[in-house]
Amino acid sequence: SQRVDSTPSELFRYRVVKRWADILLVVASLPVTVLVIGIVSALVKLSSPGPVFYSHRRIRKGGTFFSMWKFRTMCVNSAEVLERYLAANPEARAEWDKSHKLRHDPRVTRIGRLLRRYSLDELPQVWNVLTGEMSLVGPRPIVAAEVEKYKDSFQCYCRVKPGLSGLWQVSGRSDLTYDMRVALDCEYIATWSLRRDMKILFRTFSAVVHRAGAF
Repeated sequence: SQRVDSTPSELFRYRVVKRWADILLVVASLPVTVLVIGIVSALVKLSSPGPVFYSHRRIRKGGTFFSMWKFRTMCVNSAEVLERYLAANPEARAEWDKSHKLRHDPRVTRIGRLLRRYSLDELPQVWNVLTGEMSLVGPRPIVAAEVEKYKDSFQCYCRVKPGLSGLWQVSGRSDLTYDMRVALDCEYIATWSLRRDMKILFRTFSAVVHRAGAF
């Protein structure tokens, strides 16, 4: 295993080799990716009112913010719907406070549930990968409201680019606790290698197909 911050040569390998691998893999997959994005865009547009895509403010390398793109999977008044639901359901409030996720999220549209089940809502992030804001593999980008939950481990997320997929996504996804996700992300950052990235990408396809831990 190789530490990301061990020597200048390893820093060079991480920044340059990993970046070129991202570009080559995204470009090679563009014919299929563009086709799928076109089909999903039409389904989202026809299924519910609102935009096809939306951007969310996330934290990237260096602790700065960027706009992460996704397919819209929620109704347009999602904030109001969530607040009413949490106020009426104490168990859901506890689940939300614990993980910022809901197994039965009232904001999600019918098409949105299908996209999330197979992680297709994340596909527009190939643009973030091409622009260099993200990598194909890395810790998932976090929101500012979650920073306090990470405590000292937050520094791990400031050291590398966030990823479209990552170690915890192929190790249980939403079935994992917050602490387990953070531990896996920090482990990935400390032991990065290009070979491991390739393994995670292959495992990502398997996790998506079998919908392991997805909701």
